[in-house]
Amino acid sequence: MNKVTLENKNILVTGAAGFIGSNLVKRLLKDTTTATIIGIDNMNDYYDVRLKEMRLKELEADQRFVFVRGDIADRTLIDRLFAEYRPAVVVNLAAQAGVRYSITNPDAYIQSNIIGFYNILEACRHSYDNGQTGVEHLVYASSSSVYGSNKKVPYSTDDKVDNPVSLYAATKKSNELLAHAYSKLYNIPSTGLRFFTVYGPAGRPDMAYFGFTNKLRRGETIQIFNYGNCKRDFTFVDDIVEGVVRIMQGAPEKRNGEDGLPLPPYNVYNIGNSNPENLLNFVDILQQELLRAGVLPQDYDFEAHKELVPMQPGDVPVTYADTSALERDYGFKPSTSLRDGLRAFAEWYAEFYK
Repeated sequence: MNKVTLENKNILVTGAAGFIGSNLVKRLLKDTTTATIIGIDNMNDYYDVRLKEMRLKELEADQRFVFVRGDIADRTLIDRLFAEYRPAVVVNLAAQAGVRYSITNPDAYIQSNIIGFYNILEACRHSYDNGQTGVEHLVYASSSSVYGSNKKVPYSTDDKVDNPVSLYAATKKSNELLAHAYSKLYNIPSTGLRFFTVYGPAGRPDMAYFGFTNKLRRGETIQIFNYGNCKRDFTFVDDIVEGVVRIMQGAPEKRNGEDGLPLPPYNVYNIGNSNPENLLNFVDILQQELLRAGVLPQDYDFEAHKELVPMQPGDVPVTYADTSALERDYGFKPSTSLRDGLRAFAEWYAEFYK
């Protein structure tokens, strides 16, 4: 590992008003005293923009945060940002997320996840032009969805992931492939992170726990897919951010192979709780915490608002992270329990929607 210090550096975070992005920026502002964080986000309306604006407002209170409203698919803008700020560390979290939405709106995924990521890679490549120091570490979000319908669990980064079952998964796998090629060709240290079902306060409303809460509050019925036989490796957002911050500071080493050419300074890690929870158990804990936080009345009839339905296209029955490589290389393993995480979410929800 090459140690990367964050102080006195410009750090670019794409998707800075997003769920993980805003939490990461908050943490970087807290952890550093001299770093400048440049955030970019297109503030699209894939979900309630008020949530993005709320997250952003909190960040903009700090002078060391510079916000640029724009799209990573805009090549001219990205090149200008890199020329102006010369970021030493780049964390690419901007992406069109969601498995089901990729079936109805594929264009958004190609624009953001393919063209946008290519623009970031090209800008990283040219950051070394004319003997400049260039980007010391590119960290980017991949996804547990790349494992597709792999039968072997827990999922290991050594497994073959050549059978995506959604366009979203295919774009994330292609990010890893593109990063590998750029790491090899241009010696750019890059680390991809396969996130496993991230949740927490001020999260994404399209995620099950948030959507369930909205529906229950409106007295609607929630649909539990695969008749409740899905298992998800739910990972609390603070654990994800802790992992990202550690990884930012340890870049894959630049080394030459026997042919004298660079070996790609490239790694991919899982970040998950490595403790998959059955969806019915998850819903049960969520219900208890929503009652406790006063989001729902004590006499709420949950049974009347639950429906078990078959699997959705693009979904997988189980996600389960093998995080041994992350533990070995960075001494970190996510550990927030589902109850603690859902309690934090329920308390935030009660406050935000009061």
